[in-house]
Amino acid sequence: MNIHLIMKPKHTFSRYQTFVIAIIAILQFTVILDFIILAPLGAQMMRVLNLSPSHFGWVVSAYAFSAGISGILAAGFADRFDRKKMLLFFYAGFILGTFLCGIAPGYTFLVAARVITGMFGGVLFSINMAIIADLFPLEIRGRVMGFVQTAFAAAQVLGIPLGLLLASDWGWHMPFRMIVAVCIPLFLIILRWMRPVNDHLGQRAAQRPIAHLLRTASQKRYIRAFVTTAFLSTGGFLMMPYSSDFLVHNVGVGEDLLPIVFVVAGAAGIITGPLIGKWSDRVGKFRVFIDGSILGTVMVFILSRLPFTPLWEVLVVNTLMYTAVFSRIIPSQALISAVPDSQDRGAFMSINASIQQLGGGIASSIGGFIIAEDTQGRLVHYDTLGLITICAYMICGILMWRVNRYILGKTVQPASSYTT
Repeated sequence: MNIHLIMKPKHTFSRYQTFVIAIIAILQFTVILDFIILAPLGAQMMRVLNLSPSHFGWVVSAYAFSAGISGILAAGFADRFDRKKMLLFFYAGFILGTFLCGIAPGYTFLVAARVITGMFGGVLFSINMAIIADLFPLEIRGRVMGFVQTAFAAAQVLGIPLGLLLASDWGWHMPFRMIVAVCIPLFLIILRWMRPVNDHLGQRAAQRPIAHLLRTASQKRYIRAFVTTAFLSTGGFLMMPYSSDFLVHNVGVGEDLLPIVFVVAGAAGIITGPLIGKWSDRVGKFRVFIDGSILGTVMVFILSRLPFTPLWEVLVVNTLMYTAVFSRIIPSQALISAVPDSQDRGAFMSINASIQQLGGGIASSIGGFIIAEDTQGRLVHYDTLGLITICAYMICGILMWRVNRYILGKTVQPASSYTT
């Protein structure tokens, strides 16, 4: 039986809506932390497991590629089940994979564990996006995305420092065990108190999974959004994997001070994320996206050319860069979530998430071919990555304009939600 969520006056969130937002944000926190914790643990893992940089690269990429592939495979099934059941199934697999990382005795076992974690964890974001699009109308979806995106900032501010502390005292396995300890109670809360999300099930006759996947992937209006996502992720991942090395070797930030740079930016993100989401609902999501892209273009140009710089200036530049990133991600996710029809939403989000993962991996690889080191260990051609990123921003802006134009011309049905 379908239940409908009635919005309160002035678009205030009901208690159940607030519960759903909190659950999704915390779940995203655990998934994001599992992914980004590898970078600061890298030095210890390479020393303890006697890994070369290329071997460690496979530990990182195993997650991304398995996540991208599993998202495509899951797309055909994504709209055939209650989204709550899908969420529980893939979260259980993610917990299993993270637990295996926490007990991995060696390199081969660890890579296999990362494949399992990515196989399930990579689909979770698309399920969450489908749930948000099902339960919240477009006019307030920016606010929801703003709150959910704070999970990334919180992972930097809370998760990474705590994970490093645990790793320094008990070894690199312990941060993964910490994540599992957070995941299990959250899984039980979702199981007990989250209501079914199944309004989409009766809207189309059942299709075979492959047919549903191919039909969704081949629609012109969906392809436009997929291409937009590809350029969105390309612009984000070209510079990011090399930012820490650049700050240390080119800008002069000491390795012991590097966590401060990311913690300050993350703390700013916790504050600005909800504000950006609220502002995008008020003045228009596409306008905020363009404003964020303009700010991002300026900050990429400055950041990619920074010389030796005092720490306080680095903090300002990096924080503004993160603000620009949030100003692009939050409204763009809200806009793209409005593209698919309800009966295609799960498949669309799965394909879109896979493109995001694969696009990011490809962009990182392209960056690796361009970037180089001089004899003093400094990165060269980082400014070239900055110029390519700016070009990706411009192309993405044009594509997002077309997505926005389509959404404005589309009759948006009121989203279903739950009563308090």
